Order: sequence, then C-alpha cells, then structure tokens
Amino acid sequence: MSDTVLDVEALDVRYGPVRAVRGISFDVARGGITALLGANGAGKSSTLMAIAGVVPVASGRVSLFGQPTTKSAPDAIVRSGVGICPEGRRVFASLSVEENLIVAGTALAPAPVAAARRDEMMQRFPILGERRRQLAGLLSGGEQQMLAVARALMGAPKLLLMDEPSLGLAPQMVDTIFSIIEELQREGISILLVEQNAALALEVASHAVVMANGEIAGQGTPADLAGDTLLKSAYLAA
Repeated sequence: MSDTVLDVEALDVRYGPVRAVRGISFDVARGGITALLGANGAGKSSTLMAIAGVVPVASGRVSLFGQPTTKSAPDAIVRSGVGICPEGRRVFASLSVEENLIVAGTALAPAPVAAARRDEMMQRFPILGERRRQLAGLLSGGEQQMLAVARALMGAPKLLLMDEPSLGLAPQMVDTIFSIIEELQREGISILLVEQNAALALEVASHAVVMANGEIAGQGTPADLAGDTLLKSAYLAA
C-alpha cells in the first residue's frame, strides 16, 4: 500500500491564456493533513478544482490512491473515495438539511447504506439533527459548513478536499470546524486543506505547501514553516 493518497506532478492549470497554476508537485500522505497555503490568487483553489476534476488539467499528472485521474470526471473522482467541501459551502439552500444529505447519499450509496450514513451524520453533528427539517439556506455560516462536511462524508471518503472552511465564520465556529477536521484525521481520513489563514492551518497540518503566483514557494512541516520568511513573503506577493 502506498504511503500517499494523492500525488500531483508538474500540474498546470490554465484559464484561456492565463496560467493559474505553474508546474507544481506535491503529495498528501495517507492519514495526514496537508495544508495548501497562500494569499488570494495564489492558485490554491484552482489546484484543488483540478484535483477534483472540476477544471481541466492543462498538463501534468494527478493520481489518487495510486491511479491516474488527470482526465477523470468529477463524479468518478468522488466515487473513487474523495469527498469535496467547496469554498462557500454551496449547500442546496432551498432544500432541508436532511434533503441535502439525501441528495448526496442517493448519488453515492445504495439506499439502506445512505440512510444509515445519514443517521450517523445527524449523530455526529447534533445541531444538524435538531434542524434536519430546516431549509439549509436559513442555517448560520458555521452550520452550513457542518452540513457541507456531512454531505462530503456521505460517500465515506478516504480523502477529503476542503476549500477555505474558515471563510466568513465567527471565531468560535472556526474553532469548532477545525476541531472537526482534527477528529476526521484521527479517524484515518486524509485531508487536503486549502486555507488562507496560515496560523490555523499550521496548527492541524502534518505537512504544508506554500503557493505564490501559481507556483510552490516552499513546503515542509509546520515547524519548518512557522515564522519562516517565505510564508510571509508568499502572502505579501499577492
């Protein structure tokens, strides 16, 4: 069994003539949390979307669980064992909490399995259980983020891709969400965490990759990067 669940090699992402990601390479260790850090516009979200199959890979290679997925469709990537928590949460606002999970479960598992997982999510996130019939659009930002995580977990993923989970949340709710991230990692789920708040991300990550202007400015353990000038310069470069 490989020690990595995700391998990115010489990845390029383009939007027309704009080269958003420039030949980057990194991996995510099995059971670890890799933080992808950098200022707005550094290429973090474009990298995550390319891994998820949402935007095409211009060149380079993406492998998940030892299998090439560079040209795979998003649904195939999810079915391979990847859960996705997108930036902005993107819950179905006009559906109830429970209906959001039903939609995710129907797409990812047989009905009895999906029902059992839905019940498990209600127990894991009691506030969602209490508000199961409430429209998702009426939840607070933090509650919507919990729902986004629960929805991603409906597929029993081995790798979770999280894009800016702290964005727009109150400090207390940020602490709650990051506690959930640590709990998932302890359960054996590998995580690629895209996060602009470097201090928060370095508290939970086992490895970090710093991006600036579409390139990797550096990578290493949180201890290597904490207080490092390259981390500060990457944020100032935007």
